[in-house]
Amino acid sequence: MTTILGIESSCDETAAAVVVDGRTILSNVIATQIDLHARYGGVFPELASRAHVEAISAVVDQAVADSGIPYAKMDAIAVTRGPGLVGSLLVGVNYAKGLALATGKPLLGINHLEGHVYSLWLSEPRREIQFPVLVLIVSGGHTELLLMTNHGEYQRLGGTLDDAAGEAFDKVGRMLGLPFPGGPNIERAAQMGNATAYKFPRSKRDESYDFSFSGLKTAVMREVTIPQGTDGKKRGPEKNPKVRSDVSVNDVAASFQDALVGALVEKTVRAAKENNVTEILLAGGVSANSALRQRLRAESALPVRYPPLNLCTDNGAMIAAAGHFRFEAGLRSDLDMDVQPMWPLTSDAYEKQG
Repeated sequence: MTTILGIESSCDETAAAVVVDGRTILSNVIATQIDLHARYGGVFPELASRAHVEAISAVVDQAVADSGIPYAKMDAIAVTRGPGLVGSLLVGVNYAKGLALATGKPLLGINHLEGHVYSLWLSEPRREIQFPVLVLIVSGGHTELLLMTNHGEYQRLGGTLDDAAGEAFDKVGRMLGLPFPGGPNIERAAQMGNATAYKFPRSKRDESYDFSFSGLKTAVMREVTIPQGTDGKKRGPEKNPKVRSDVSVNDVAASFQDALVGALVEKTVRAAKENNVTEILLAGGVSANSALRQRLRAESALPVRYPPLNLCTDNGAMIAAAGHFRFEAGLRSDLDMDVQPMWPLTSDAYEKQG
């Protein structure tokens, strides 16, 4: 039995969890910063770092206490090393280093994207996943299509060339005057709207597995907001938009969501067919979107798996789960390990970063 303490602080969630054998969650504590960043319509990096400093000790202590497992009986401490916001990452990594030094336990620097992948192993702990599988990671900072052929073996097939899916949700939500975060609020509005009311574009409809959402975001802005200066006021169309009075927010939300989800599903289904995978794994914050889940399952002939809602967003359990498999593979990180804010997930990612 392998018991791992996982710590996550890559963006705006301070989280810690204890997981056994990469599958069984003993504790999972999350301190969210949504209210802190809501006034800005997005994550404010400096404030996020300060909030992590204030929360991390209590969060980790609570996770350990809830698990009932003392440090002496834990096998390792896993922490998100990257990718993410550099200030936020530093808080988690430095705290984990201190714990490792104080307890004598091995330290594991974990890729945040791999954590999202292993949230699927926590979802159905008794089920064995048969490789190869296709993984679609969709979140506020990432949109990635990966071919996973075994534990720790990844081939990046494609990803976003500009905005991530979650980032597009947040920016369009801000244009429409919806609260932060944009994803769940656009989804709620879309449920009351007409998805065919607006014909928004789907970019990158080519043979690649790449995505592009900046054009979709711009199309929404041009359709629904009053152009800067036409009403005699100066404003940045994204930062302080003014929606035209004749626009139905619900219809725009539904049409935008339909275009974005359609682009994700179209390429994911094609990638699954062309790479002969056994199933599709959907992970990341945007994997909580019900329209994405339903459409992917409807259009794919393969099984589609996704985490429960509490494991879609950033959490410590997914880092501990990924840590288990890296620990079993012999990974150990030195105390001089540095953060990697732009760390891609590939088969040799850990070897390249040291």
